[in-house]
This record gives sequence, structure tokens and C-alpha cells, in this order.
Amino acid sequence: MKRWALLTISIALLLTSLGHSAAAASSDAVAFQDIDGHWARDTIQEMVGKGILNGYPDGTFRPNDPVKVDQFVKMLILSYSELHENGSRSWNKDFLDALSPENQAIIKQDYRYFSFKPNTVGYWAKDFIDIASDLHFMNKDRYADFQADMKRENVAEIIYYTLQETEFLEDNRFGQRMAEAYGDIVSASDREQRFIAETLVKGIMEGYPSGFFGVGEEVTRAEALVILQRLRDKTKRIAIEVSPDNLERIVPTAEGGNKIIVFPDQRMWDAYETLTVISELRGSNHDLYGTTLRLYRDQTEKDNVQNRPSGSASPREEAAIWLDPQYNTYGVTISLREGALARNQEVVDGFANGLFGYNASAFRELFANVCNRVENGEMPESEQAIIGTDTVQIMIDGDTIVFSIAKKA
Repeated sequence: MKRWALLTISIALLLTSLGHSAAAASSDAVAFQDIDGHWARDTIQEMVGKGILNGYPDGTFRPNDPVKVDQFVKMLILSYSELHENGSRSWNKDFLDALSPENQAIIKQDYRYFSFKPNTVGYWAKDFIDIASDLHFMNKDRYADFQADMKRENVAEIIYYTLQETEFLEDNRFGQRMAEAYGDIVSASDREQRFIAETLVKGIMEGYPSGFFGVGEEVTRAEALVILQRLRDKTKRIAIEVSPDNLERIVPTAEGGNKIIVFPDQRMWDAYETLTVISELRGSNHDLYGTTLRLYRDQTEKDNVQNRPSGSASPREEAAIWLDPQYNTYGVTISLREGALARNQEVVDGFANGLFGYNASAFRELFANVCNRVENGEMPESEQAIIGTDTVQIMIDGDTIVFSIAKKA
């Protein structure tokens, strides 16, 4: 009898160290004796209720114990699933919709029967690590020991690549400014600093009151849950303030969220303001996401473009005016469909007036000349012109013309 009791206890402890199965999670399992007054108490209770991580048979959660690499990866994958009343799990629909067609195919084909449970034969975390690696959330070859304690820069790396596959990456310059405010950031490699910067600007990770980020320090069980909660629930993220004095701006994204942009100079800051004004010239037949103003023939084309599958090249808008803050470049792209020039001429002229000032007439003449030559089949595939202090690179692809504008070198 004692032998069976000891065996039962051993199995319970093993399941706890693995994070437990999804079925073990329940609302009555969150009354831990060691989280009263803990800063992450509410998050621990919520995430345990979702079966992301469980406590120990002795009634403790041990919030300050370090989390292992394999445990964190399992928690990450479970965070993107839904726990059902019968203990089974399925992928969250919003998560699947956010993935690229490639990653959606990987889940449907290679992980069709993924159970969200630890393996009972062989290494328990293998399937979790494999799927995280196949979805490009991590590179498993970079880890020599999956039972090692997770470091803060390691967590930042996985969050970075997960965001890259499920959302979008922010302007690195803004994140770098935030990272540089921490006294120990120089102890991280350039690569690690990029990961840390992204988690900071997303409001998913933060530094300590000491003024340090904690490079090289272990991530606790409580910290891991808070980080993953913020990753999955944008309403839980830390609000980030921007400074117009530093040419920082929050702009809307096509995904329905916001993105922080740091503009390279006042000229591009003002050019964005111009986009917001001239966009109204086309009524509702436009959208302005990020730093790109897209112009549509009509509502039907707008609906078709906005609802096209992720990664698809068609259908496309008939014109676009864009800013590229990273490379300090401006551009106008237009497809010479029937009536496209007439519909968008006023918008293009408005952009030229705002960007070039007294040189705007030179751009308008260039624009009209190039469009006319393309329609007559007289235009080479590329050409270059100088307008004031800018170089205008003109590229032709069928009936589509791209005017790329940058300061002369």
C-alpha cells in the first residue's frame, strides 16, 4: 500500500514539473498558499485557470522559482489555444488567422493531431519545442539544454520572433531608445538588444526599479505568466508614451492596432500630415495604415484588397503614396488603369505640393511626362531625374510606375 502511495505522489510531482496537462487546470486550483500579496497574484490565478501553468501538490505555486526553457515554450504554445470544459484544447481562431499561409499550412498538415499534452514516451516537451521551431517562434538549434533556466534575453528573443510571425515589429529606433535607458543594456549583444528593444516598445517586458533590465537574470514563473499574458492580451500591455518633440508618432495598422513610428526628420513628419489631409480627397476610397496611403478605384476594389489572403500579391490598389522612415525615402506608385490618373491626380498633386514646395511643378511635369510615355510604350524600365535636392528614381513594371524619392547623395 505504501508503495502505491509513493508511486502516486511521484507521478503527481512529475506532472507538476512538466506544467501539468490542460485537464488539470480548474478554478479551484488557484488558491495557492504562497501568492497572497504577490505582485502577480491576479495574473497567476487567471493563467492557471486557463491551464497555462499549474502549481504543486503541496498547495504552493512557487512564483519566484525560475522557469525552464522547455516549460516556457510549452506555456507559449498553450497561450495560443483555448481550454475546453472537457479538458481538451484547440487553437485560438484569432491566432490562426494572424499566421502566414505557410504557418497555417504547417499546423494543418504537420500538426493536425497535435494534442497540447506532454509526450508520455520520450522527451515530454519535444512536440512543443518542434512546433514552436517550425512556426519560427524560436530556433531550437540555439539551445544546448532545454532544461536550463530561462534568461530574460532568451525570453525577449522568443517573444521577438513570435511577434514577427503573429503581429508586426515596431520601429527599432524607438525601441532602442527605450533599451538604452537601462544601465545594463550594454552587457547584451547587439542582437539581444534588438530583441529586448522590441519587447519594451510592445509593452510586453519592462525593466526593474533599479534602472536595470536584468540582462543575464533568470525569469521567474510569475514573470513568465505576466509576459505571456501581455503577449496574448494587448489590453494588458504597458502603455507606451511617445514624444512629438522627438518626431515620434503612433499610427494605425491594417491589423486594427497601432504602431509607433520615429520619423527621421521634420520633412517626413510633415509629409505624414500631408497624407492625412490629401487622403480625404478620395472620400472613402482610401485607407491610411502605417505610413502608406492606398487609393482605390471604388468600394469594391477596396473590399477586395483589404480582404485578400495574407501574402497575396493581388488584387492591388490602383495607386499608393508611401513614406519609408527607415530609409528616409518617399514614393508614389500608380497603375495606369482606365481613369486611374484622373481619379488620383489631385491627390498626387497635393502630395507633391507638400513635399517639394516651390519645386512641386517640376515633379508634376515629370509625373505627367512619364505616365504619357508609358502609355505610349516609349518609357524604358528605369530612369532617374533630379528635382531640387532630391533624386527621383523611376521604375516601370508593366502598367505600374513607381516614383521613389530620396535626397541626393
